[in-house]
Amino acid sequence: MNARPQAWLLQACNDLELAQLARDNGFLAQACYFATQAAEKALKSAILELGLEPPHTHVLNNLLKSLAEAGLDISAFNEMPLQSLSRMSISSRYPLDATPPAELFEAEETDQALATAAAVIKALKELDSESP
Repeated sequence: MNARPQAWLLQACNDLELAQLARDNGFLAQACYFATQAAEKALKSAILELGLEPPHTHVLNNLLKSLAEAGLDISAFNEMPLQSLSRMSISSRYPLDATPPAELFEAEETDQALATAAAVIKALKELDSESP
């Protein structure tokens, strides 16, 4: 792995750690946001590793599509709830009508967001370790 993709993956891991800190301290919306960032940066690191520039998107399934189009086996991601994690990218930052994001998230969905982001990072690390 060259330095640029590695930097993106390290930042993804750092964002996941921050998401956990936010979760542990009751900042659920912020935890969800940083979980989405962790998954997004991890996927973009894999695209960079393939020698491509990642698309400017926060939609995780679009990033997976880019990986699939580049020939990467993305079956490890099939059961992950990436669409719901992608939706959190916006809903965790901006008020919905009169409701601030701080009031939108429950502990269970926050835990799921963190687990999904961790699963994305783990799957990408496993794919990288399988590469020649």
